[in-house]
Amino acid sequence: MNRITELFNIQYPIIQAGMIWCSPWQLAAAVSNAGGLGIIGSGSMYPEILREHVEKCKVATDKPFAVNLPLLYPNIEEHVQTIIEYNVPVVFTSAGNPKTWTKKLQEHGIKVVHVVSSAKFAMKAEAAGCDAVVAEGFEAGGHNGREETTSLVLIPHAVESVQIPVIAAGGIGSGKAMLAAMALGAEGVQIGSRFAATQESSAHESFKQAIVEAKEGDTELTLKELVPVRLIKNTFYQQVQSAYNNNATNEELAELLGRGRAKKGMFEGDLEEGELEIGQVAAMINDVKPATEVFNDILSEFKEAKAQLSSNNFVF
Repeated sequence: MNRITELFNIQYPIIQAGMIWCSPWQLAAAVSNAGGLGIIGSGSMYPEILREHVEKCKVATDKPFAVNLPLLYPNIEEHVQTIIEYNVPVVFTSAGNPKTWTKKLQEHGIKVVHVVSSAKFAMKAEAAGCDAVVAEGFEAGGHNGREETTSLVLIPHAVESVQIPVIAAGGIGSGKAMLAAMALGAEGVQIGSRFAATQESSAHESFKQAIVEAKEGDTELTLKELVPVRLIKNTFYQQVQSAYNNNATNEELAELLGRGRAKKGMFEGDLEEGELEIGQVAAMINDVKPATEVFNDILSEFKEAKAQLSSNNFVF
């Protein structure tokens, strides 16, 4: 037990990230049933869709689960109402000011965790009253920090900067990586990419296969002038790079991005014109498996790696 398992009332401090187009109730329930904390990704859901997913998740598990709430979401009031109405125990907020909804959610007994990409924002989240923070390093998929601070640097810096528990994210897809994060002072890990490539993920099968086939160097953080995002290098990515080479304005980049790029890529399976958000750890993902199997693999490897380190007699 540590502060994260106690805070969320879970068995293991393994959290499945609330990824847009990839984190339905099926995935959240599977991870929660395995002893971790599953998260429904509400950023790609209309209000009625989130309501349906929360209802089904409550039927599929009697364990705690969470909802990821991007604070820039246009219908956020309706999402918040659903979360409160169904007594969702935990909310992970991201992409916005944590002060906006933290107090209201906590007034209803909901734990609030905010995702940050710097120690500075970790301190702001603590000042806003958040119960914990996710420190997400540069390696992570999806929307990321402009500072490009790696997890190895960010995690201990965040831990030293706040008193609330820190959950590590970014480049974590194995038990060994989880152990490393805990050694840096994190009290839990949030894992996205590895769970995107599971049977329960709502990602298109073509996108899951693209994750499996991704090699080292196949992703890059781009579009920092708009909202930084790590993408697989495909035709759309090349169009973005061409726009940069032609000194495109922010307006021109926004027009190129348009609307629905992420849905087109990750949910509908357009591997050329879609936005394919995934982390650097995709290079180490070699198969699509049930979420429970992925969870147990991570847990087993964590325990084995910890035992191996304990048995080594380091002499300096």
